Amino acid sequence: MTEKSKTPLLEVKDLKKWFPAKKSPFSREKVFIKAVDGVSFTLNEGETLGVVGESGCGKSTMGRSVLRLLEPTGGQVIFNGVDYTALKDKELRDSRKDLQIIFQDPYASLDPRMTIGDIIAEPLDIQLKLPAKERMQRVLETMERAGLNTRFVNRYPHEFSGGQRQRIGIARAIVLNPKIMVCDEPVSALDVSIQAQVINLLMDLQKEMGMAYIFISHDLSVIKHISDRVAVMYLGHLVEIADKKDIYAHPMHPYTVALLSAIPVPDRKHKKEKIVLEGDLPSPANPPSGCVFHTRCYKAQDICKTEVPELKDCGNGHCCACHFPE
Repeated sequence: MTEKSKTPLLEVKDLKKWFPAKKSPFSREKVFIKAVDGVSFTLNEGETLGVVGESGCGKSTMGRSVLRLLEPTGGQVIFNGVDYTALKDKELRDSRKDLQIIFQDPYASLDPRMTIGDIIAEPLDIQLKLPAKERMQRVLETMERAGLNTRFVNRYPHEFSGGQRQRIGIARAIVLNPKIMVCDEPVSALDVSIQAQVINLLMDLQKEMGMAYIFISHDLSVIKHISDRVAVMYLGHLVEIADKKDIYAHPMHPYTVALLSAIPVPDRKHKKEKIVLEGDLPSPANPPSGCVFHTRCYKAQDICKTEVPELKDCGNGHCCACHFPE
């Protein structure tokens, strides 16, 4: 990884994304599904922030809200000292070249009617409008960077495997040399052997291009391998964030402790206590009062039911939102 800059490249402050919904099919009363509810973090230049949590916790919604693929309900996204959430029209369009995304599904994210050359060149056509020769040269160079055979430039997505399609998605994302990349579970739909190849490719590209990643995944082993820092989300809230080594060695939030206890250990002789969380994930349309985790927490007390814990620095940049951290 490249050295971290002192001034954050990206600063997210109290980000919210609420979706309006009806209480029932026959009701006029509106409720809000609080998919992301007050998330704050920073991202340094060349850094990888891993975001982990169970399905439905708001990881992908958070990533798309940062990029304004979904318009945030509230909060700020400060990119390079500029309020990204306040940009409009041409300013927003011009700034998009610096913030790109790799989607989870390599099948649905590619237009089946376009050749991969046109798919990779589409961001160039929107942002730079290069001459035909220069455009093609840039596409071929990007394909080589992403590990794709340049002879396949005129082929269509259905002619490629899942791993190759994801490389096409990566090539499309890096063709404009972005500064920040949101990786929305980019390897979850791939075979394990292909996962390793794609992760290594992303790490090599980061070293070469100096990009910063927000890497979203539910796989704790993948997060541990690629991340510099790790953020843990639960029901739209950030409950813990710390350096990778610190959070895996000394988790503070009970939810993080439970997640790490579920990692299988290959050594049969090494017995590991597993913490089983009781109950289902509460609905983001009607989250619990106080600490959102208290309904499933093995350490919950009366204060947890009434007071929302703040995300506080417990030392060495290890932040935790819990009244009774480990």
